[in-house]
Amino acid sequence: HRRPGRELKMAGPEPGGSFRHCLARLSALRLQPGSEQPSGGRRTELHLLLDQLISDSCGPAAVDVCALLVQACQLVHLDQAHLVSKVCQLIYHLLNRFQVTFDEQNLNFLLFYCISSLKQCSSWTHVEVLQALAALVYNNGPKCQKYLPDLLGKTGLLVQFSDSAQPNMELRTAALHSMANLCLSVPGQPYLDEPYRSVCFQTFLSVLQSSKTSDVDDITFCVLLQNALKGIQSLLNGGKMKLMQADQLGSLLAVLKKCMFHGLPGLSIEVPAALYPAPLPQYDKRSPVKQEQPEPAASKTTGNRRKKSKGKQKKGEFAEEGREDLCDTGKESIRGVDMLKLRLGDAQKSRCSDPQTCASDAACVPAGKDHLSSHCTSWKRISSSESEYSDAEGGIQSKTRSYQAKVRQGALACFLSTIKSIEKRVLYGYWSAFVPDAPGIGSPQSVSLMTIALKDPSPKTRACSLQVLSAILEGSKQFLSVAEDANDHKRAFTPFSVTIASSIRELHRCLLLALVAESSFQTLTQIIKCLANLVSNAPYSRLNPGLLTRVWNQIKPYICHKDVNVRVSSLTLLGAVVSAQAPLPEVQLLLQQPSSSGLNSSGSGTPHRFNSSEQWRKAPPLEGESPDNPAGCTSPEPCWLIRLCISIVVLPREDSCSDSDANFPSGSVYEPSPVRLESLQVLALLVKGYFSMAQTYLLELGEVACKCMEEMDPSIQLHGAKLLEELGTGIVQQYKPDSAVAPEQRVPVSTVVTFWTMMLNGPLPGALQNSQHATLQTSACDALSSILPEAFGSLQNDQQILCITLLLGLNHSETPLVKAAAARALGVYILFSCLRQDVMFVADTANAILNSLHDKSPNVRAKAAWSLGNLTDTLIVNMETMGQSFQEEFSDLLLLKMLRSATEASKDKDKVKSNAVRALGNLLHFLQPYHVANPRFKEAIEESLQALISTVLSEATMKVRWNACYALGNVFKNTALPLGEAPWTTQAYNALSSVVKSCKNFKIRIKSAMALSIPSKRECYGPTEQFCQIWDALVEALQKSEDTEDFLEFKYSASLRTQICQALLHLLSLAKSTDLPLIWRTITANGDAIKSYVLQYMKCGIEENEAGTRTDLCERERKLKGAIEHLSGIEKQVEGKAGLRVCGYLEGILTNHANATDSSELLRGWSFHS
Repeated sequence: HRRPGRELKMAGPEPGGSFRHCLARLSALRLQPGSEQPSGGRRTELHLLLDQLISDSCGPAAVDVCALLVQACQLVHLDQAHLVSKVCQLIYHLLNRFQVTFDEQNLNFLLFYCISSLKQCSSWTHVEVLQALAALVYNNGPKCQKYLPDLLGKTGLLVQFSDSAQPNMELRTAALHSMANLCLSVPGQPYLDEPYRSVCFQTFLSVLQSSKTSDVDDITFCVLLQNALKGIQSLLNGGKMKLMQADQLGSLLAVLKKCMFHGLPGLSIEVPAALYPAPLPQYDKRSPVKQEQPEPAASKTTGNRRKKSKGKQKKGEFAEEGREDLCDTGKESIRGVDMLKLRLGDAQKSRCSDPQTCASDAACVPAGKDHLSSHCTSWKRISSSESEYSDAEGGIQSKTRSYQAKVRQGALACFLSTIKSIEKRVLYGYWSAFVPDAPGIGSPQSVSLMTIALKDPSPKTRACSLQVLSAILEGSKQFLSVAEDANDHKRAFTPFSVTIASSIRELHRCLLLALVAESSFQTLTQIIKCLANLVSNAPYSRLNPGLLTRVWNQIKPYICHKDVNVRVSSLTLLGAVVSAQAPLPEVQLLLQQPSSSGLNSSGSGTPHRFNSSEQWRKAPPLEGESPDNPAGCTSPEPCWLIRLCISIVVLPREDSCSDSDANFPSGSVYEPSPVRLESLQVLALLVKGYFSMAQTYLLELGEVACKCMEEMDPSIQLHGAKLLEELGTGIVQQYKPDSAVAPEQRVPVSTVVTFWTMMLNGPLPGALQNSQHATLQTSACDALSSILPEAFGSLQNDQQILCITLLLGLNHSETPLVKAAAARALGVYILFSCLRQDVMFVADTANAILNSLHDKSPNVRAKAAWSLGNLTDTLIVNMETMGQSFQEEFSDLLLLKMLRSATEASKDKDKVKSNAVRALGNLLHFLQPYHVANPRFKEAIEESLQALISTVLSEATMKVRWNACYALGNVFKNTALPLGEAPWTTQAYNALSSVVKSCKNFKIRIKSAMALSIPSKRECYGPTEQFCQIWDALVEALQKSEDTEDFLEFKYSASLRTQICQALLHLLSLAKSTDLPLIWRTITANGDAIKSYVLQYMKCGIEENEAGTRTDLCERERKLKGAIEHLSGIEKQVEGKAGLRVCGYLEGILTNHANATDSSELLRGWSFHS
């Protein structure tokens, strides 16, 4: 692509006057008689005029450029080849220097002129014409639809000129350039039609697949490849090009892999025409080249990017070996990944064994300084600048290397676009082609993206490869979750899980090698970001410990790096470590490391922030001291990382950490904002994942949150509020009934009260009322909702009122985010035991929630529906604990309003509907006989029941239908409702019966079976016909309990059978004499199946009994015996022998169960005695 030009200068009279003078001369020439066939004098003047315009550096106005180019083309006829060439040079020159927007008429004229020139003019002009065409179509592709057949049709000019048979490489390159520019997409404009896209893609692909011939120079071939790569990237970025065919994608990935290594020194690879998805790297082969042979000294230095001075020899040797190891086939064949990791540790230890050595090493790699050996080949020097070669080297060789690097960068950029345009599950089929794997014994290391990151002399190319690797790793958690380290080393084959685990380990090793060896700050930042992506997605709980320890120890020195971006990314990586499948025992140990080993264990003497008042800021231990107990350390810091982050956030910056980035002036009091924000993120993640460690700092972290919310920077304020929310949530989690934290290890309620008193007396109320910063208000609402209920009840009365008043007020906010957060917070408070029995608070909260339930924002309505569900849960709890007194005190009018609003909300989107039906179930359960008898309630009750029934049968999400089944079960608990008599009863039972038989989701089936077993009286099930329909539906559901198309549902089949068996026994225990003939008919047809499932249900009780749930076994036996006793009592009332038969059938099941139980106990006895 041509580079975007400078904005046109709307210059004053002087520069604009010069350009307009030329324009006037052109106009004069055009108006002269005989201009159709200019004389020799006029042609000379035209030549001079065009030369002047090409050399002029003035900034004309856009309208002047358009007029000038059109007039020049009108003056120059196509039979005047030299002038045509010159006018095309002018087009190319002006459009590359200035941003010009053409109107459609002028663009069409100029395009027609160029296309006509290509058709009519001599071939020697075609290169200049194509360059002009490329400049014209750049960002104007959608306006060129009229000329696409001439350019990209079957016999199109660009197709012909870019054909592989085209002998003129300069012409072919120019044609590809035009084609690539045509493929650029313009937002909001139509894109190329599919046939043209396909033609361009195949053209670009064939160029990339071609090999350089001896008559083509390296630079020309590089430019050709660059244009093809840019073209494919534009097609992919256009969003329309879908690589649906496997061979198309495989071919593209193959050429991209080839181009990624184009001209990489010391490397020669053979890539097949196409890559195929496979779990193992079996397609690319490496052939050793002369530069990699270790004998000549010069060759050895070529493989390294730098060499340390003698004072830093060990570090230099290590970095050198790191570079060599990846691509030197000879060394890789004898060196395994574990050996390299051991050497990594040894190198670190040796570097830090002497304090003076550590001090002298303070400015080495982590500090970001370049140390170049005079013996190192000059073109391989690493510089953070864009220049790939120096003037001193000069010559064609250095220029060639620069162009080759640009090809590699283009291939990587194109690969990045490819990754974004295909599904991740497709991409991971090619994992082994681009991601390193540990080499087998005797086999070479396959080339990968890490080869570039470790070996490429260009820092920009290294950074590109790391960006691509990051994109591959992003979202790879599910793919990598299969990884598992091999425990059995004698297997005949390597499982896929072990292969992926090996790849993860190799990625860790290579990225840590790159970290040590890198000197470019920008590339260093990319390495650390890539590591963070890897850590976020790797399944460490399935891998042998040690990987995170290496990452942890390697990254510590970079926290104090001189470059701000490196510091920020280092903290991001630490955040990824502490959030990776937290809590991990390995990370727990790392957090508990003494602070002295904290920032020095990796061997770097990077300057630390030192302050005698801070435990984490310790000097390196003196010789003879134990690192775990240095002089002056009286009490070890529980967690050095928390102390570090607190210090970064609240303490003034120190001179030793001067920023290299001009965007962060060193005169500011604190660390640059990005560093402080990232520290706050790490603190929040630490609190979330390792609260037991963070709770030691609870009050101090509270002070940090307060200080942040008091600052002027909105981002700092917001992160302070988020930290407060995580602290509150961590405390609440400790007090949950299912918490594994022992009561004596929890934060005492008195401390929690102190903590929240500090918050409410501090900046939190101000943050809640800061209407200028809605996001802060939202986070403050979330924080306030995380208060421990037990602590809230112990707050002073005025503080409790303050919290409630603020939340009720914010529920009327005009900002949807704030209103949603306030509605949710009220839904949390309504469950507090100290508030839920306050009828006035419940009523105020109900009115506020109903207000939000009618908001136009779906998010607000979803939060309000959740809170309404919680509020109705509270109504049920109050009904059960306080009895009729609360129900009578609660407003009938408000109850009716809630019922109608919930019914309306049940027709809303699924996120609203799921909680609306939950609320309906509770409200219908809450109703008393006088409500049911009230004419005002009659219609609302009927509508709400119909809403529940229709939701059960709908195609809504699993959660919605599950909640609807649960809600009907709640309805069945209310004896005040005419269950079994009202018409809706039949509809409700039919809906649940249909679902229990045929729903694809087993969780919904389970909940419907549970609902069918709730009515406590036979009358509630209606007439015999309806009762037996329910019975038949449950029997059919039992027989279909193993039928599923979704394997994931199969794990719920046992729970489904248990619930159905309980429902069947419940029905039998309620059956009337008139029900038994129909029941017996079903047993006659399906008796064996029912018997086997019921016995299995009883047997499950035994197995669970062995696990410690004896009560469940007794309960199951009691249910069966209860059904038998009930049927025995009514058998005399039955005409015929149906009752006796059913009773005998059940007794047979009980006998079989008892015999099986006795046998199993006998076998266990033998086993015990033997």
